[in-house]
Amino acid sequence: MDIIKRIYQYSARYRGMVIAATALLILFIFINLLMPHFSRLLVDDVIRGGKHELLPWLLLGILVSALARGVLVYTRSLLFERMSQNCLYDLRNEMYTHLQSLPFEYYDNNRVGEIMSRMTGDLEGIRVFLVVGVPILLENAIYFFGTGIILFSMNAELAAITMAVSPFLAYGAVRFNKRIRPVYSEMREQQAALNTAAQENIAGVRVVKAFAMEEYEITKFEKENRENREKNILSNFISAKYFPVMEFISSICLVILIWYGGRMVALERISLGTVVAFNGYLWMMISPMRMLGWMINVLNQAVSSGKRVFEVLDTGSSIKEKNEPYIPEEFRGEVEFRDVSFYYREQQILFHMNFHADPGETIAIVGPTGSGKTSVINLIARFYDASCGSILIDGIDIKDWKMSALRSQIGIIMQETFLFSDTIEANILYGNPGATHEDVVAAAKMADAHDFIMEMPNGYETIVGERGMGLSGGQKQRIAIARAIVKNPRILIMDDCTSAVDMETEHEIQKALKQVMAGRTTFIIAHRVSSVKNADEILVLDKGCIMERGSHSQLMCIKGRYYEMVRQQYKDLDDAEFRRQVI
Repeated sequence: MDIIKRIYQYSARYRGMVIAATALLILFIFINLLMPHFSRLLVDDVIRGGKHELLPWLLLGILVSALARGVLVYTRSLLFERMSQNCLYDLRNEMYTHLQSLPFEYYDNNRVGEIMSRMTGDLEGIRVFLVVGVPILLENAIYFFGTGIILFSMNAELAAITMAVSPFLAYGAVRFNKRIRPVYSEMREQQAALNTAAQENIAGVRVVKAFAMEEYEITKFEKENRENREKNILSNFISAKYFPVMEFISSICLVILIWYGGRMVALERISLGTVVAFNGYLWMMISPMRMLGWMINVLNQAVSSGKRVFEVLDTGSSIKEKNEPYIPEEFRGEVEFRDVSFYYREQQILFHMNFHADPGETIAIVGPTGSGKTSVINLIARFYDASCGSILIDGIDIKDWKMSALRSQIGIIMQETFLFSDTIEANILYGNPGATHEDVVAAAKMADAHDFIMEMPNGYETIVGERGMGLSGGQKQRIAIARAIVKNPRILIMDDCTSAVDMETEHEIQKALKQVMAGRTTFIIAHRVSSVKNADEILVLDKGCIMERGSHSQLMCIKGRYYEMVRQQYKDLDDAEFRRQVI
């Protein structure tokens, strides 16, 4: 019921539509309830009573009722559909907005295909409940209780006899609900798993083909598809067992009516027209009984879908912002780590890290894979929170900052380049939509991207494929660099951003970046010595600890870890040439 109440809260925003649609529904039911009364008048007054002058009026009443019902069904269906689409619009926007607020940690723990399943299939399940389930539940409830009152007012004895089987229907409905609810939950989960399998395979199709793993992926998808099929068959199997039984029990009411009602007519205790009308009303009561299983299906599907949707909406962000966060008048770009440690999934990644970067300084971070380099820059932008210690920007703890103000002054060129399916210019403008075309061109030239962009069919208006397909790794990285440059940040972070370009292109980019880095606090993560040797300070990380720090020349003099790393890169040079080129 908690899930249903929450779904109702969204429909309550459109109370006017709901009230109007419900009023039309009630009016439609009222007109339907008149039809058996017309039948009673036709039998008792016209056929048996000889009042033939009533026949044209009865026929006119039936015709007008049919026309009115058609108009009412059309209008009420339109209102319910509009209300459901508005609720779906609100829910989808709210869910998408909430997903944007969730930290990296949420996406580390949840697969894209599963999230997409909740954004599509589960939201659609809620919409179907609102546009189909709610009207039918309401309609059948009114029919059941309304016709029950009418039947007892017509003849309480006959009504009590014909409705004697109702408790058995209620018992069957409860049993069916208990069996079907967990099955629907499993169906939604399996649908998400199926979507994930398809999404991952399509997104990684180049890797699949490169390793000739098509058969493996087909088998894996077939397994998830088989599970999905079996769970759907199971739900239909349960329904197939209960529906006929419930329909059979409800049909017993008609048998009782014909037997007992016929005896009452023969004994002249009631009129034939009353039995005919009673039959019409009884069908209106039996219909909700027969549809009870279907209504439980719709209700349980909505509950299963709603539970998965609200699980996302109820997921709080581990990155909390203060009620009155700090918004600077001026951003200088000073960065300080004070005894910072960081745990990820109960594993410690960084240990008691301390360093200080003055505004305009360049800090390089080097070390083997898994040493914690990327974790450092993720903490600076507050994609994750430090587990211990504090990180200060311009002397203020980043937990006190307004996150949008903090991140607006940080430009990040990530190791894994992501481009949107849009024009090259739109991708570069992504970090600063207010920039001019001249700014875009200037940033592209700094990133050594302008020339290859102009060689493309439509220049800066060329549409790149999904995730930048159609561009080489180096081209994508240079567009990503231009995207960070056009943002004009005070803190620039480059996470191994020249790894996909050749040495000559890297040299051109490094020359251009010198202009960009001037006056900005810059953090460089790189493996190539050429990218870090000019940094003001180099931090050498290993297993989450700073093992060495200093300038290139200082670290080369002590001949420690950094020296060995550099020597390994230039192992083809003899000692004299190594000293001349590197030291």
